[in-house]
Amino acid sequence: MTSSLRWCAFLLSLVSLGRAIILTQNDASLVSSTKYDFVIVGGGTAGNVIANRLTENPKFKVLLLEAGPSDAGQLELQIPFLCTHTTPNTAWDWNYTTVPQAALNGVSISYPRGHVLGGSSSINCLVYTRGSKEDFDRYADVTGDKGWSWDNMLPYFKKSERFTPPADGHNTTGQFDPSVHGFNGRVGVSLPGAATAIDGRANAAFDQLGGEFQRTLDYNSGSPVGFGWSQAVIGGSKRSSSSTAYLAPQYLQRSNLHVLVNSKVSRILQTDTAGGLPVFRSVEFNLNGAASSTKVTASKELILSAGSLNTPQILLNSGIGSSSTLKSLHIKPLVDLPDVGENMGDHPIITLAWTVNSTQTYDDFNRNTTLQNQEIQRWKQTGQGVFVNGIAQHIGFVRVPDTSPIFSKVGDPAPGPGSPHFEIFLSNFLLGTTPPTGNFLSISSIMLTPTARGNVKLNSTNLFGAPIIDPQLLTGSTDVPLLREAVKSTLRLVSASAWNGYILAPVDGQPTATATDAELDMFISGSARSAYHVVGTSSMTPKNAKTGVVDPDLKVKKVGGLRIVDASVLPFVPAGHTQAATYALAERAADLIKADHS
Repeated sequence: MTSSLRWCAFLLSLVSLGRAIILTQNDASLVSSTKYDFVIVGGGTAGNVIANRLTENPKFKVLLLEAGPSDAGQLELQIPFLCTHTTPNTAWDWNYTTVPQAALNGVSISYPRGHVLGGSSSINCLVYTRGSKEDFDRYADVTGDKGWSWDNMLPYFKKSERFTPPADGHNTTGQFDPSVHGFNGRVGVSLPGAATAIDGRANAAFDQLGGEFQRTLDYNSGSPVGFGWSQAVIGGSKRSSSSTAYLAPQYLQRSNLHVLVNSKVSRILQTDTAGGLPVFRSVEFNLNGAASSTKVTASKELILSAGSLNTPQILLNSGIGSSSTLKSLHIKPLVDLPDVGENMGDHPIITLAWTVNSTQTYDDFNRNTTLQNQEIQRWKQTGQGVFVNGIAQHIGFVRVPDTSPIFSKVGDPAPGPGSPHFEIFLSNFLLGTTPPTGNFLSISSIMLTPTARGNVKLNSTNLFGAPIIDPQLLTGSTDVPLLREAVKSTLRLVSASAWNGYILAPVDGQPTATATDAELDMFISGSARSAYHVVGTSSMTPKNAKTGVVDPDLKVKKVGGLRIVDASVLPFVPAGHTQAATYALAERAADLIKADHS
């Protein structure tokens, strides 16, 4: 059978299997004999955007390599409420662990990353927050490229987004600002699709307290400070991931798009030299755990979209990084880029919880298999009910006053006076391990302006060994003080009279409003964890800058043929969950790539 006929048979199998992509070892030789214009490493949040947008041009032939399995048919990856069941210790998670974190009492923490088509967009908790206008204006300033400014990026946020009515069809007037959203994009975004017992009380608490708990119509407007209804990547009643959105059946059927799952990339290879620079357009991968590797080459560009942990790992395995460090690992240095794997930024998070006088919380659905299965059937049959919701009904962004003593000796780490220092979101159940009995309210705080910087390094010369991950959480000068303020703010929120008769008591060991700063800091060091919003390990810097990993056009410095498109290029964590920013980043990157090859 000729190569073209085999691909036709393969594409027909995709149609018959719906969204499932099932490949055998035989497909490796077929892929290696096909000529591609672009090869994308990583079928995650960003990589699938690039695959979709490049194959809009029928002249471009694209191969997308994903290390994990297909997401097709996996209920946990489809049902919004089950988002907390996707990690850790599942086949969809890389199941990474950090080194001991000094500021967290020396514990090593789990560090989930998506190991499935869709990447972390298939396993995260669905929250859709863009960050602030000033986040993106700072990206523009530090890179010298106005294209990364808020005004230039807002069209890309809109381009990626398909704002969708909530599952219950309720009137959303006054719950969001349509003018800042997109309605014709790929990724479904929606407001909560089922009311909860805390909705009225939360809104009443915001109004009673005012001040730091002021309302905002839409925190995705670029001016996020204030509290409003949560927005999540849900289309109708289902999770909308980069896989379901950008690799929907109508896109998978494009003859110029080939997707290979279970294909783990080990390294990229130099193919030639141009203009005095080494050119990297080949990639080695192992399909379905095979002992032998397969090589494939792109004629135009190789694009790394493996994420903030795996992208630097692949670069380092390939001899691109700090020459001295690579030599110590007996890896031949090919390109000296000392910042590969450095400048790692992440958001710390802490959750407080209270027992409540209600039987209308969601806790029973997490501990009672019978109830959970009943609700799954309801979701399947009607697209309604508890399981159409994610983890949060309300989200707020709070800014510490400029006069705070926190900033008396060091500068304000926020990118500007309109940016928040922390996020607060409310959940109608206990986040974390659910105890056998009890009903709970959880309120989580994310510190949005970390100054701590960690790193990702190689563990050994084992190409597929887990990297050494050290986010150095809460080691920045303002990190603990600002997270302490977030905890204080949360305690003030539950002091509102709206909670009278509802909140019964804090969970054991949790601080109260009378706690001292020292007691709060002790609680933080024992309870804070990562929000898994990892960026910075392949940071953008100005063109010709001696620091950084990529130029503002996302081309890797000192090499040719290689570009990075994922959250690792962001030099700072935005004031929000990172998936919305990653979608917009990838949409702009697709336009940059198209312009270079038009």
